[in-house]
Amino acid sequence: MLTKPLQKVFYNAPAPSSHILTFLDTNPPSKTLAIGVTTAVPPTPQSFTENPKFVSILNEVVSEYGHQDEDVIAQAKAFASPGGFNLGSGGSFFPGQHQQRHRGSSRKQGGGGGAGGDGAGGASAQGGPGGAGRGGFVHLSDRRNPPDFGRIAWPEDILGSVEVDESGEVVGKLQPSGTYRIVTNEGM
Repeated sequence: MLTKPLQKVFYNAPAPSSHILTFLDTNPPSKTLAIGVTTAVPPTPQSFTENPKFVSILNEVVSEYGHQDEDVIAQAKAFASPGGFNLGSGGSFFPGQHQQRHRGSSRKQGGGGGAGGDGAGGASAQGGPGGAGRGGFVHLSDRRNPPDFGRIAWPEDILGSVEVDESGEVVGKLQPSGTYRIVTNEGM
């Protein structure tokens, strides 16, 4: 939102019906370092045109420092956690894999994942946001529309992704997503 003191709005002299958005205080603003141009304040996805040079700079910064972000590091640790490994089929509460099968019983009975089945419970058996100690990828997203706990942000809010190993350590540097949008219906 433009109510935050970080973003500045300047009239665009060459095109009086538009405004230049920037993080810098200089007036006139540097068009090469501006966030973009909008025909409406506050900007909307329809009124905003992003500055490709700014997006390039943003991606460079995300690539260089995104893997050090506190949210990324916290997600990485949570991703590598067991995430409820002892719940669901084969766990301590529903020992589905250790059950004696009675003659004539169907493997389709009980769906697994906490239902006492044979482990075919899909995502239910995975238990929370953890990756069960297997590693994978986590995403750096902006905070304008935070996802619910254990959910992944909308692609338009994801700045980039980084690999996480089985112990919850970030591997390498963050890769820009290519789907990030500076202005969405949720704001800027």
